[in-house]
Amino acid sequence: MTNDNLGIDLDAIRAAREIGRCVVEHTPITPSAYLSHQFGGKIILKAENLQRTGAFKIRGAINKLHQLGDRAKNGVVSGSAGNHAQGLAFAATHFGVKSEIFIPLGASLSKVNACKGYGGIVLDGGESVDTAVAAAKARALETNMAFCHPYDDVDVVAGQGTLGLELLEDIPDLAQVIIPLGGGGLLSGVALAIKQQRPDVRIIGVQVSSCAPYIYGSAPSGAVPTLADGIAVKQPGEVTRPLIETWVDELVDVDEDSVADAMMILLERSKMYVEGGGAVGVSALLALRVKPAKRGSTCVVLSGGNVDMGLIPNLIRRHETKAGRRALLFVRVPDRPGALANFLDVIARSGANLIEVSHVREGLNLRVRETGVQVVLEVRGLDHTTEIISAAKTAGFDVSQVTN
Repeated sequence: MTNDNLGIDLDAIRAAREIGRCVVEHTPITPSAYLSHQFGGKIILKAENLQRTGAFKIRGAINKLHQLGDRAKNGVVSGSAGNHAQGLAFAATHFGVKSEIFIPLGASLSKVNACKGYGGIVLDGGESVDTAVAAAKARALETNMAFCHPYDDVDVVAGQGTLGLELLEDIPDLAQVIIPLGGGGLLSGVALAIKQQRPDVRIIGVQVSSCAPYIYGSAPSGAVPTLADGIAVKQPGEVTRPLIETWVDELVDVDEDSVADAMMILLERSKMYVEGGGAVGVSALLALRVKPAKRGSTCVVLSGGNVDMGLIPNLIRRHETKAGRRALLFVRVPDRPGALANFLDVIARSGANLIEVSHVREGLNLRVRETGVQVVLEVRGLDHTTEIISAAKTAGFDVSQVTN
């Protein structure tokens, strides 16, 4: 152990594992044939999205509550975007104490509801995780409750580090680990656990570029809409930053589009339901920000699976359009009875499935007896769309594909 470790060593991480053994799941690993083929390396997924409460946060929360002991008798309070909230609420209920969590505006509804379901009292945390944490600190002073930081805490870091112990046990040829980076509790804990035993293993942290304080020093002021809300923090942690600087080999950032792509690839190819913040490791591969190890296994940690159900249809629509399986066409139709039916008959004969049809009359330079019609089709691919457009033009329709 060095002074830079702030008192966290292998013994602390191993002790945290014993403390959480009756609650924390040893989550599975699963090889990804698709990603391995695409990127030319042996890629393994660590399914922490299958952890209790749907994310890794339960690891640190259980250890923190145990270490607090009688200091938590008045309850615990924290600020969180949702995953730590669930983990802390679950841990508090496990230890028989109350929990209050300040959650920022716009947080995932599924995470908020789950937090309540685990026994947590949810309070307004303002515009960001930072404002939520500040409110929680003030609440702790008012009530003599124990404040539990979502990531910047040595007991939390030690708890998160238990995931690293599992990786070393389960992947004998581990060469590289790609880990989502929010506040840094998971990344620093896992890096400590692995590097102190296997310094040759490469550790890489991934943030979303719209909110990447560990890469750029700080994040933009105000709320930052992001698919990766679970890892959207404004400032690096005082505990986690020096640990990351000491033990992590590389930090990279990814954009929102690659996060959306990663979520859908995991759902479609690996049957894994993973939230944006949990999928950024796969995003880093898709965006070519990280390459798999040439020898040995590269493990991508899927840190959470708490996705709002309302988000999924939008992701699917975007993915289907990008893959060429959904087409948006615009056609000018004579404004007379039967004209639209004739166009739809062309589509029906082509074998496409009509998803949506709408008239568009405003903002277009239409002829006097003409209307615009927009249709959304489910098609077999890009070639099928080309065939449909050709058939419609042959039938006398002025039709074109609308692209994003």
